[in-house]
Amino acid sequence: MRDESRTERQREIEAVAYRLIRERGYGGVSMLAIAKEAKASNETLYRWYGSKRGLLAAMVERNAQATADTLQSAIEDGRDAISTLEGIAPILLSMLLGEKAILLNRAAASDETGELGATINLAGRSTVFPLIETLIARGIADGELNAPSAREATEWFLCLLIGDQQIRRVIRTLEQPSEAEIGARAASAVSAFRKLCGD
Repeated sequence: MRDESRTERQREIEAVAYRLIRERGYGGVSMLAIAKEAKASNETLYRWYGSKRGLLAAMVERNAQATADTLQSAIEDGRDAISTLEGIAPILLSMLLGEKAILLNRAAASDETGELGATINLAGRSTVFPLIETLIARGIADGELNAPSAREATEWFLCLLIGDQQIRRVIRTLEQPSEAEIGARAASAVSAFRKLCGD
């Protein structure tokens, strides 16, 4: 199978997996059920992903990479750090509070091995955090921002932006925010970060 065809087929399979996890929960979904719904062979799923946990890990990585690519494009526009943060904050918050991320986090919460949770943590930290840290480091170097370190300032920014919103979505005490609500929270977070670190 050509790489393009395989990638497209994997996207189809993963879309089915998201739907089944939403309907049945992580524990109620098997590789066989996903294979049947996706009209794929069970052997193909095991060959490509190794296990149900491997499939979910691939979904985590694809979701994180899509967000990282979008953030990278915004950062490469070359605008100042605060303006760039204003642009990327709603994108990042939408991803973190969106259905895919929430379904994956709920799956991780029910995975008693902790492996899926570790994968989610690594994917987020290894793809998204360094991009924001690099941007903030640029702002510090340019004299636009003032903070003890880019790493610490990145932690502050993410805390202001996300707070307890994602965990509240995971435990079903918060509905998916509207685009307007995402925009308002993102703007508030950037405003607070500007007051905290603006030079």
